[in-house]
Amino acid sequence: MFFIDTSRNGKPVYNAIVNQSLDNYLVNDLRLPGHGLILYVNNPSVIIGVHQNAYAEVNFPYLKEKGIQLVRRTSGGGAVYHDYGNFIFENIVIGNDEHFGEYDYFAKPILDALHAMGATDAKMHGRNDIVIDGKKFSGMTMFKVGDSFAAGGTLMFDLDMDTASKVLTPEKDKLESKGVKSVNKRITNIKSYLDEPYRSMNPVQFKDELLKHIFKVDKLSDIKTYKLTDHDWDIIDSRLKDKYDTDAWNYGKNPGFTNYVSKHFDIGTVAFNFSLKDEKISAIKVYGDFITGGDVGLIEKALLGIKFEKSALVEALSKVDLKNNLGNIEPEPLVDLLLS
Repeated sequence: MFFIDTSRNGKPVYNAIVNQSLDNYLVNDLRLPGHGLILYVNNPSVIIGVHQNAYAEVNFPYLKEKGIQLVRRTSGGGAVYHDYGNFIFENIVIGNDEHFGEYDYFAKPILDALHAMGATDAKMHGRNDIVIDGKKFSGMTMFKVGDSFAAGGTLMFDLDMDTASKVLTPEKDKLESKGVKSVNKRITNIKSYLDEPYRSMNPVQFKDELLKHIFKVDKLSDIKTYKLTDHDWDIIDSRLKDKYDTDAWNYGKNPGFTNYVSKHFDIGTVAFNFSLKDEKISAIKVYGDFITGGDVGLIEKALLGIKFEKSALVEALSKVDLKNNLGNIEPEPLVDLLLS
């Protein structure tokens, strides 16, 4: 494994829109052979999954009042709040998809480092979370292109919990399925669980120590590193202008169809926004924090024009490869959600 330095002109990049586009460039364009790692910090921002409806996940008045960025990432997963007390780590694996989907594999170096720094009770939980004392401090996601992929997540060190709770408006069903009543009870910072001197470090100091522990070196200069070049940044800038720094990508369009239903399943939250005409589905959009390498548009296409009754809907979804385009779920629970 090697480190990919994403600083620019010798200074760290905090712009969340820029940082969230890096994995796409590294996987699709630069394609450094092997296993690379990036570690960065975002300015105050809400990051939503590629399939999420921003209008159902975010408190927009509060977001605007506080000048918080809204950024859509290229992978699935749920909405999270980032600030200068939070780290984002991503493994960039080119030419080998053997470990795609194995969250434990990519969490292990982080967990080993945290254990060595005193957070000995940190562990994986559920599909893609890292927790301590029953509380989440890291959520992971992945996306795949051919035989290459990015796998990473957040690491809450000293996040502003009050802001996070106010700007995020998660689906009530998701919270109820986890047996809790608010965001604050689900998440925690890892800082207070660390031994000294790590507990007293600022985020910059902790980031350096985390890298040294991950790579098992005494000095940062001992880590094999690729530094993004001016040419790399020229291409990244062009991608931002064309897609990632646009309202169309980050905010998306709220279709405003007549009906909106959502439910939390083992694969994550799935939501349908749809309208009916003559007892048939006349318009539909699928949202959620599920993680898939497939095309949810195929599910929307399969349901469009179908009679709004159980047997017809089940038959339509049975013709779609749900496992590869949504997740490991059968048609019936999705149809029950639609009919609810």
